[in-house]
Amino acid sequence: MAAGTDAGNADIDDVPATEPPSRRTRRRRVAVIVALAVTVGIGAASAVGLSSRQKPHAAASSGAQVHTVAVVKTDLSNTQTMSGTLGFGTAQTLTGAKQGIITALPAAGTTVTRGQQLYRVNDQPVPLFYGGTPLFRPLDKPGLVGRDVQVVASNLQALGYDVGTQPKVGTVITQPAADPAPGGSAPPPKDGGGTAAPAAGSGTGAPSGGPTRAPAAPTAPTSPTTAGTPAAPTQTTVESGDGVVTDSLIAAIKRWQKAVGLPQTGSLGIGDVVVLPGAVRIGALQTQLGEQGAEALMSVTPTDKVVTVPVDPANVGSIKQGDKVTISLPDSSTTPGTVSGVGTAVKGNAGSNSAAGAGPGGPPTVDVTVAIDDPSTVKNFDSATVQVAFVSATATGVLAVPVGALLALSGGGYALQLQGGGLVAVQTGMFAKGMVAITGNGIAAGTQVVTAA
Repeated sequence: MAAGTDAGNADIDDVPATEPPSRRTRRRRVAVIVALAVTVGIGAASAVGLSSRQKPHAAASSGAQVHTVAVVKTDLSNTQTMSGTLGFGTAQTLTGAKQGIITALPAAGTTVTRGQQLYRVNDQPVPLFYGGTPLFRPLDKPGLVGRDVQVVASNLQALGYDVGTQPKVGTVITQPAADPAPGGSAPPPKDGGGTAAPAAGSGTGAPSGGPTRAPAAPTAPTSPTTAGTPAAPTQTTVESGDGVVTDSLIAAIKRWQKAVGLPQTGSLGIGDVVVLPGAVRIGALQTQLGEQGAEALMSVTPTDKVVTVPVDPANVGSIKQGDKVTISLPDSSTTPGTVSGVGTAVKGNAGSNSAAGAGPGGPPTVDVTVAIDDPSTVKNFDSATVQVAFVSATATGVLAVPVGALLALSGGGYALQLQGGGLVAVQTGMFAKGMVAITGNGIAAGTQVVTAA
């Protein structure tokens, strides 16, 4: 890139006029060959780079300052930065299921963990259990089988209570007769399945003796039982995720009830415990002392801080769970994060508010949740607007130069000027953070090329 070349475009045919004609002719042949190579490379710039491309420098004009840099082998990545909200995630409303009068409520901001009291009804504690199945029926008879029983057993065990040995998967259990429902119809057995043939002389609820076997074939449907008459016992097979009410579990429930100040009945009713996926942080209260317990009580959130980012549905497809991001905090520091969830519900344009505070009727968005890799870095912020940089594309192990080293050729395409003055046609790849990926004959890591100062 010799001084005196036209400032708009460089041409490989531009050579000193003092050279002999034969040498200039050879130069022109070389120029034609290179121009053809450049033509093949036109359009090689990736689409992702076009939007962020910096204007390449033209040939050095007379008096322009230039210097050389080495071609490097590196990784390039493009990022897209979006605003998000740092907080405790999406709040959910906790609705009570225990009948009675509210006599105690937690303070907003309180953290409640497994086994701790969430609130009180009729001056009795309602503790928190972890799990995915709430208590949907009274657990008051030996032999009851289901995922709700497993929730009770696993929580008591986690709290240090010996629940004994649970029957293995595949064990056939004789369940007790269901209490008749008002109107004369008995409730369906576990999971709403058909009524199985009764076990003769059974009804104790203990696991059946002998080898494991499949449940008895269901009998034909019968007419509803007479009001007040219990249904016959049924047999069911323990499935993965099920628990069984055993004598040992009943004894553990009694010990736990004594410890937390509940009547030692050995049974649990609907609403006696609240089942949630994990520990919660109390948000806004939605009731007050003296109100009924079976209503909306409060909002709760997870205890770990996360960043919620509303993303345009057209762009959310490029974001995957597990992707690494960089979060810029209000104090100008940054901290790494990991995408922990990508929503599927589209918000906005329907009157709902997005996580970043967009008003009703705003553009449609999908919430992306980002976990903080090091929670201690955000301990000084309970809520804040942050910037999250998502990596949209990556090129690994590529040769790259500063964008300023690109030389626009008059015939189209780009070249690099070597330290000795020669031009080499190159094809461009990803543009990122002032660098551009390049390929070309004779270009390798360490090659010295001219770049604009």
